Amino acid sequence: MKKRFFILVLFFVLNFINVYAGDSLIDRENLFGYNLESSGIDLGLSTTHVFQSNVRGGLSTHNHKGRYSGRYDVELTFDGQKILGLENSMFYTHARGSWKHEGGIDPLSVGSYFGVNTNAYGNRSLDIVEFWYQQGFADDTLLLRVGKIDLTGGFECKGCYVSFDSSSYANDETSQFMNGALVNNPTIPFPDEGLGVVAFYNPVEWWYISAGISDAQADFRETGFRTAFHKEDYFFSIAETGVVTEIDSARGPMQGAYRFGMWYDPQPKANSDAQRLYRDDRGFYLSFDQMLYRENPEDTQGFGMFFRYGYAPSKTNDLTNFVSAGFQYQGLFEGRDNDVLGFGFAKGFISDQANITYTQDAESVYEIYYNAQVTDNVSVTPSLQYVTHPGAVNTDNATIMALRVHLVL
Repeated sequence: MKKRFFILVLFFVLNFINVYAGDSLIDRENLFGYNLESSGIDLGLSTTHVFQSNVRGGLSTHNHKGRYSGRYDVELTFDGQKILGLENSMFYTHARGSWKHEGGIDPLSVGSYFGVNTNAYGNRSLDIVEFWYQQGFADDTLLLRVGKIDLTGGFECKGCYVSFDSSSYANDETSQFMNGALVNNPTIPFPDEGLGVVAFYNPVEWWYISAGISDAQADFRETGFRTAFHKEDYFFSIAETGVVTEIDSARGPMQGAYRFGMWYDPQPKANSDAQRLYRDDRGFYLSFDQMLYRENPEDTQGFGMFFRYGYAPSKTNDLTNFVSAGFQYQGLFEGRDNDVLGFGFAKGFISDQANITYTQDAESVYEIYYNAQVTDNVSVTPSLQYVTHPGAVNTDNATIMALRVHLVL
């Protein structure tokens, strides 16, 4: 606890030195006297701290385990053209460390099916969770990415994140919602970061198609070679297509993205009450978001909404149908242009074939947060979640309060 608290204090000190002295102790463009920017290297450093408590209902309001959790991230992007002379190419590495009980307060305090803290990864010193190479073809209209991959990492199409199950307003647990159901669609059995290949094709500015395949048994703690080539040959595959639109307004265009995807998982699996395993699990999903009001043409202040839907077969999954929706408003208050208010609702419906394990038909979650940009490098986010029937069993509805601090150097 003291060690993790020291990390938080250290990042705050470095940030305020940067604010008041004008120079950061960790200069990402000139590290150890070496100019990173001109050499084609971009370094990203951040840490996220979550203080979370179940104040009513759930499994327990007195268990303190997992109340304080967090992570730190180191990201390196290498320009292949500047470093190796490889045109339209890049290398990317993402290292992550984390602390406290895996799942945060969920296992002992809430018992949510979705998970109320997507930032909780357990006690890990440092893992290389992504390490991949990307090559562009035909003026970057076709991108090919290969290596250790996070399938939810995505690409950009006309400024919007797409591929796979992305959302402009519900996709980043370090700055937006913390509940797992409001970060990614839980009906999609995304594997851990593992060895895989992803292709992204963007032939026209507003339309794209993307497909990926990844080790279905991946473990983010490993390189991926053991699970990909020394066990059963199970590879998760996913494909998505979508359009990015713009609605004209007096204050500038309002962007939206409309995505449709399908996935396939060959691993033998079944719902909790099944007597046998089935192969060839498959499903589909939708993810929409649209800006509906724009305050001015100079920035992204305004109001937008999002919607998700997912389906998975009942014989191979406990969760068969899922829906979520919500909104975001950036710059709601005068003089607070970068602050974000968000509200989301999600509901997952349990299979009728798994009615022994689960005593309720569904779990629902409501979350509201306010991300306050304290400085260019620090954001503080109070969050309130209300979960009905945590774990889809006869447990009292839970109320969870949290404070998230995100620091970037």
